[in-house]
Amino acid sequence: MNWLANLVRPKIQKWVRPKDVPDHLWNKCPACANMIFHRDLEKNLFVCQHCGHHLKLAIKDRFAMLFDDGLFQKIELPKAPADPLRFRDLKRYGDRLKEAQNRTGEADAIQVAHGKMGGIGVVIAAFDFHFLGGSMGVAVGEGLVAAAELAVLQDAPLIVVPASGGARMQEGILSLMQMARSTVAVGRVKEKGLPYIVLLTDPTTGGVTASFAMLGDIALAEPGAVIGFAGARVIENTIREKLPEGFQRSEYLEEHGMVDMVVHRHELRATLIRLLGLLRNPKPAGDLLRLPGADVKAAR
Repeated sequence: MNWLANLVRPKIQKWVRPKDVPDHLWNKCPACANMIFHRDLEKNLFVCQHCGHHLKLAIKDRFAMLFDDGLFQKIELPKAPADPLRFRDLKRYGDRLKEAQNRTGEADAIQVAHGKMGGIGVVIAAFDFHFLGGSMGVAVGEGLVAAAELAVLQDAPLIVVPASGGARMQEGILSLMQMARSTVAVGRVKEKGLPYIVLLTDPTTGGVTASFAMLGDIALAEPGAVIGFAGARVIENTIREKLPEGFQRSEYLEEHGMVDMVVHRHELRATLIRLLGLLRNPKPAGDLLRLPGADVKAAR
């Protein structure tokens, strides 16, 4: 029996057992639970082909999608203190930072790039939710200030794409100060008369929502994105009432005037180019035609 169980059975199982499929070849939609081949998902801009759910998009893919021909130039961001408060919970904060940096290959949760969109020069600052939940610490604040300064220097519109759980608690009051810094930076862009557009993605919450994310001249959002300050469960426990269906989703916020447009990812680039064209070129594209008799009517 031992001979059959230990030798014969494993050989038979090895012949008939299907080969293991690498995990990275398939993605599971968090909304409908359907399995999607990664190449199909990539071609569809990481939108589920079954239910239309918008999955999180890596920054490099976001930049490639928005800039003309996928061409852009990333800028080097100012270095921030790695662990200013020597914070420790279950792990050292410094160790968490190193793990996130090794996993994503980036220094922190924000990247800034400049290039052309529809032939118009723009500066884009985008968040990576996979880096400590896209949380905003000193490094992110530095990135937003650098993006605003670059937009002013280049006389270019500023587009910010947040995907964040809010301020980074491991940096305490220093992270909360970035709310004020980012607000001042946005104000400088507006003082120069430059468009400031925010594309709200899933999720945009906490101190990010309470600062620069809701200051856009135009606020766009991806379908189904969670946008708010506190979580729905916290709000329900505080007010002891059941929240409306779809509360804090982008569609709900659009209905109540908090978001200007909810735009499908496939239409984002075209929509942004159209808005930039209107904001940067408010004059008519050609000479206005004067109708016969217009002068006579005006005189009357």
